[in-house]
This record gives sequence, structure tokens and C-alpha cells, in this order.
Amino acid sequence: MWDLGLVGFGNVGKGLAKILDEERDALRRRYGFEFRVTFIATGSRGSLLNPAGIDLGSALAEVGEKGSLRGHADATDKDALSLIRGRHARVLAETTVTDLRTGEPGLTHIRTALDGGMHVVSTNKGPVSVALPELTALAEAKGLSYLFEGVVMSGTPALNLARDALAGCGINGARGIVNGTTNYILSSMEEGMGYGEALGKAQELGYAEADPTGDVEGWDAAVKAQVLAMVVLGEPLRLEEVERVGITGITPEDIASARAKGARIKLIAEVRRDGGRLAARVTPEEVPMTHPLAGVMGAANALTFYTDHLGEVTIVGPGAGGVETGQALLTDLLALHRRHGKA
Repeated sequence: MWDLGLVGFGNVGKGLAKILDEERDALRRRYGFEFRVTFIATGSRGSLLNPAGIDLGSALAEVGEKGSLRGHADATDKDALSLIRGRHARVLAETTVTDLRTGEPGLTHIRTALDGGMHVVSTNKGPVSVALPELTALAEAKGLSYLFEGVVMSGTPALNLARDALAGCGINGARGIVNGTTNYILSSMEEGMGYGEALGKAQELGYAEADPTGDVEGWDAAVKAQVLAMVVLGEPLRLEEVERVGITGITPEDIASARAKGARIKLIAEVRRDGGRLAARVTPEEVPMTHPLAGVMGAANALTFYTDHLGEVTIVGPGAGGVETGQALLTDLLALHRRHGKA
């Protein structure tokens, strides 16, 4: 039986809880994966603790109806760090909002969990960007796993594809659309919207935050390029070393000009080994209609790996969404189960 602790109960945390609640029997039958969620911690909506297992359906209903967990039967006044330090679970699922400059608060949560003997699965980009070598070394020293499939393409398994299915293929680069918000905006501009209108629609649909800076100025895509360099190419890279241009300067005239050339403008993230050095950049590009990336519309993501033995290999799938990103956490949990056996 795997005891799980959830820190963060926003769209992604709730997405994971929904999958676990609905698929419990199937996960046990097909994978032999049995679990209970022993704690849920949030920053402002209360926390839950029940060593025998929290009823996920009731927790989801509580936060959905009341916007808080404080009235739930398993409510506790303990915060996230107290619950992690209390060793109430063997696995931490960390999904808090991050500061890309510091990796906090997720970095402290993950570091504390690993130091205390907990495996970690996370969709949090900040800690990977700021401290991947440290966290990986800490996990290895403790005989633990720190997994983060969802940081690049949500539930679409880009990292697992590169590390497992393409093992030995000689990957020397990756290039693609890794931010669903900007792809939605650019797709909407193709349909005749101006930039401001398209951004507003993205915010209305939940694709963009109230402050969309991280997406539209390319920071989110730059972190993902950094992660691809470190994880797929095995190259150290700092976020500030990624060349970055966002989409705020793109006009309807630019969209029309690209269309006249048989192309579409996409915000492209790319990492490549170039003449013995690593090149990493995020920039709007005119992508020919004949390339697979040109057909990726809306909030979808796509990534092309450049390999020595297979040429170009492209993966396409959802790049955002609570359940979609929650699926990445489930993928990591099942990988833990296969790797470490019974808890």
C-alpha cells in the first residue's frame, strides 16, 4: 500500500485526485497499484490528514462547493511542511505554484521530503530549473526517486519518450511548441483576433493567468527548454542562458505575412548541440505548413526530437489542463511502483 501526500490542491492536484478516485479499482487490477492519500495540504484553503486514507470524492466536493477544505471531517491545522516532516506518507505529489527565480515554495517541500525519506513526483518547474542536480543527487543518496514528467508537456510523455523509448537513438536536439497558452493565442490570431482579444479569450478559458507574463514573454517555454537540455541532452544549462523572445510583438500583419508564405507563426523552443556547444532559444518562428509543428493548433503542444538513428520523431498532445497534468503525476506514481515495488 502506497501512502501518498498531496501538497497543492489547485487544478493539477484536483486533477490527480479525480483520476485516483475514479480509477482506484482499475489501477489495482491492472498494475497492482494500491494507495491511500493520507494528507492534502494547501496554502490558503486548509489541509486534511487521515492516516487511514482521505475520501477523495468528499475532498473534491468540499473544495468545489465551499472553496476550502476547512470544514471537511479530516481537516487539520498543520501546514504543508509540518505534514511532510511528520512522515505521514511515503510519496509526495508536489503541485504548488512556483517562483521560477527561487523554485519556492516547492523547492523546500521537495528537499524536505527527500531528506526525510519520501519519494517525490511533481509537475513543478521551478525546483527542476533551480536545483535539479542537487535534488537528483539527494534522491540517489537516499535510494529514492524524484520524478517530474509533467514539467515539459503536461500529460504528454515527452521526457519518458526521450529517456526510454528513444534510448540509444542518439538524440542531439529537440524543437517544438511547449506552451499551450501562446499557441492558443497565435491560433486565435490566425482566425482573425487581435493579440489583446486572443489573450483575453485565453484568460477566460483558463489557459492564461491574470498576469500572463510567464507565458507570453517566453519564460515558461524557456524553462522547458532548459529542462530538455539537462534531462534529455545531459547538458548543464541555466535559465538565463536560454535566448528568449516572446509573442507580445506579434501583429495580425505578421500572421498574414506568414500565411502568404505558406507558413504559420509558432513560439518555438529549441535546444541543440551546435559545433560542440549547446544552443538554447525560445522565439517566434515562421513554420512551413509542410512541417508537423505547423498543424498543432489551440492549446496543444508538440515536440520533435532530432536523432541519429531515427531522424525526426515528433510527439503531439495536450500541453495543459488539470486532469491532463494529473495524468503525468499518475504516470510517475506507476513508475515508482514498478521501480521500488511495494511500499
